[in-house]
Amino acid sequence: MNHALGSEVAIKRWNAFADTYAKKHTEQGDLHKEVFLNPTLFSLIGEVTNKRILDAGCGEGYFSRLLSKQGARVTAVDASSRMLEIAAERTPAELSIHYQLGNCENLHELEDNLFDLVVSNMVIQDLEDFESAFQEINRLLVDNGSFIFSILHPCFVTPGSGWEKTDSGEKRYWKVDNYFYEGVYEQPMGDKEKMLFFHRTLTTYMETIHKTGFLVEKLVEPKPANEMLEKHPSFEEDLRCPDFLVFKLRKQV
Repeated sequence: MNHALGSEVAIKRWNAFADTYAKKHTEQGDLHKEVFLNPTLFSLIGEVTNKRILDAGCGEGYFSRLLSKQGARVTAVDASSRMLEIAAERTPAELSIHYQLGNCENLHELEDNLFDLVVSNMVIQDLEDFESAFQEINRLLVDNGSFIFSILHPCFVTPGSGWEKTDSGEKRYWKVDNYFYEGVYEQPMGDKEKMLFFHRTLTTYMETIHKTGFLVEKLVEPKPANEMLEKHPSFEEDLRCPDFLVFKLRKQV
């Protein structure tokens, strides 16, 4: 792994990208979150009233707000100070969300056994040391607490992956490459600088999950529901290849 492109650089770039990123988010997040991830996450989360929930890597805070509106007691951390400023600006006073600066790789300011549930929505692939993040989340959870996280699908979203197209621009098939490369790569989604993603194989994810004291309860590859396809027909192409993978884990006692 190229440690010159690690956590510090990633955080710096997210700070610079925060305003542009936030402009694309409504109260349901961006369109991919609304269509794919929110329905899956809430189906796995279930009832949240009075549950103590950590939104680990909250970004501009949309998911924290959704949880709080359903009655959860939400703490939200993010490594980007600018993201937290935007989150605070967007959060009504009646939603008592506690926002706190923190890198998920080291959340030492939070006490052990503090949360019933930790949710991390599209964050883990942004972390250089995701094993440390899993260890921290395990520490923060009560016994038998749940950890739900979504990521780019590691089997299909790889360094160099993308649509192969005809000369006229028609999408022929989704190309996967460099699957067994594990490390950092850049994606052209930032403003002036590309954003950093950290790729790992599915094997590495599974081994690290067990190594850090979790059991896998459920695994979901989200796809668009029929009503979403009627509203957004362009997402029919996502029935050809999954973009995301969502885990529900349980802390072992």
